[in-house]
Amino acid sequence: MVYKIVRYGNPVLERAAEKVTNFNTPELRQLIEDMFETMYHAKGVGLAAPQIGLSLHLTVIDTQIDGEGAPKPIVLINPEIIRKDGKQTGEEGCLSIPGFREQVTRAMVATVRAQDESGQWFETTGDDLLARAFQHEIDHLNGILFISHVSALKRDLIKRRIKKLMKAGEWE
Repeated sequence: MVYKIVRYGNPVLERAAEKVTNFNTPELRQLIEDMFETMYHAKGVGLAAPQIGLSLHLTVIDTQIDGEGAPKPIVLINPEIIRKDGKQTGEEGCLSIPGFREQVTRAMVATVRAQDESGQWFETTGDDLLARAFQHEIDHLNGILFISHVSALKRDLIKRRIKKLMKAGEWE
């Protein structure tokens, strides 16, 4: 099932999500499957549960959706970044803020500690785009949007443009 992606302005995007406590359930497996389907449909590389209106500490990521290489789906439940190294600056966008892209500086390498769908803890490290995706999606789970990482002036301009789109009925 493809979920509707909620957009900036929905309060669920700006508050910390609740920890997942029930593992190995058919409902959790179905939600994960549906989140991947939604992410692939939207042509994104990551999707956090708050982006579909669910306040859950759950995100799915696949940076191999550009047609090069086999898919590499990653499920992170209750993730936290435990180590960051280096810096990278690159253009970043968000499925919940469509049409807006800005330069964002993040760590070049990020190590994450998370649980899988059975509740087992694991660590994984990503660099470049995967590190960026880890940081972006975990920010979502903590109620932080990528526009929080741009200058106050750029953030204000984006918010004003979105308000105009809302007034015109062009922002759902």
